[in-house]
Amino acid sequence: MEKFIMSGFILLVVLFTTELGLASAAWLRAHATFYGGSDASGTMGGACGYGNLNTDGYGIKTAALSTVLFNDGKSCGGCYTIVCDANQVPQWCLRGTSITITATNFCPPNFALPNDNGGWCNPPRPHFDMSQPAFEMIAKYKAGIVPILYRKVGCKRSGGIRFSINGRDYFELVLISNVGGGGEISRVWIKGSKMNKWESMTRNWGANWQSLRYLNGQSLSFKVQLSNGKTRTAINAAPSNWRFGQSFITNVQF
Repeated sequence: MEKFIMSGFILLVVLFTTELGLASAAWLRAHATFYGGSDASGTMGGACGYGNLNTDGYGIKTAALSTVLFNDGKSCGGCYTIVCDANQVPQWCLRGTSITITATNFCPPNFALPNDNGGWCNPPRPHFDMSQPAFEMIAKYKAGIVPILYRKVGCKRSGGIRFSINGRDYFELVLISNVGGGGEISRVWIKGSKMNKWESMTRNWGANWQSLRYLNGQSLSFKVQLSNGKTRTAINAAPSNWRFGQSFITNVQF
């Protein structure tokens, strides 16, 4: 009976995501733990480079990914739907629940502990270290760790893509956040108003992309491509009087 109920729930999730036109990836198995405290304050910042996750559009429904899932930061901003596997631990799962989280951090390996006893994020384990509020939406706090089913899905964001410009002269370090659609950025181009053509940026770390040109005094446009190949262009995302340390929200979204 439990298997029938769980299978029915997964079928409903599959149908729901299909209707929304989200990614049709298969359900995969992993485990989930939690961190960051009951208010998720400990999840702010992290290896993707996002600052205040509320300001950057991600809120508390987030997770740090293990090495195999994080993929050197290429998975930053990606979204996953997670279901607690009640077939394995019915006493710990909250039945009939699921959650869609955003990858915002890296869960580092702990090689001093075994993969199945503390070293949850050790390669090659797929693992989600979720914010505590997110974890408690699908499982009980006392469980600590639960087996899950997960799949890659599209991201829904409120408002447009956000560009935060840091660095210094001849070094623009641009954090790109609040990205919808596939969520994961694969390529970025920049164009100053005095430039004749687009110039490719390189990933510095996480969701931070860099340019090594002198762009002061120019309005800045960005072209963003996701891992699914879809591209959006934000013309004059930053005005000519932009300054390092400023953020700009566009009306462009996937």
